[in-house]
Amino acid sequence: MEVRSTYKYARISPFKAREVTREIQGLPVSAALDLLAFTPKKAAFLISKTLKSAIANAENNANLKPDGLVVKEAIVGEGPTLKRIMARARGSASKILKRTSHIRIVLSDDIPIETRETRKAKREQDKQVGKKEIKSEGSERAASPPHKKSAKPKKSAKNEK
Repeated sequence: MEVRSTYKYARISPFKAREVTREIQGLPVSAALDLLAFTPKKAAFLISKTLKSAIANAENNANLKPDGLVVKEAIVGEGPTLKRIMARARGSASKILKRTSHIRIVLSDDIPIETRETRKAKREQDKQVGKKEIKSEGSERAASPPHKKSAKPKKSAKNEK
């Protein structure tokens, strides 16, 4: 089951917030909270707030335990931009764009939680399968005769005219 939480009109640029959300996608909730706690960025605080809200939604509304939840999506969309002006030389002005974001976090309990040990075991298994395939290809090449390309004379444009 999926549970989501949205933080609308967050006063941070979406570009800056996406940098942090990319790091937590696919992580278990506890690992994502730890990562956000030790990330020294304003976006980490805002995303942490949204993640805690999503966890509370899962516990209270969907009766899910936070231990089995995984961050399925962490999306930062662009909100409305506040336009301000700054006075410049000779009576001119320049625009200042104060960007806002909509932070959306989706948690799911359908995705299996991957730990370092399971990921490492899977990688080892893939290596062994790859080695077996290489050995079988090598024996097939030895059994079949080598392919030769037929040598055809090249035609030049000058000879045809």
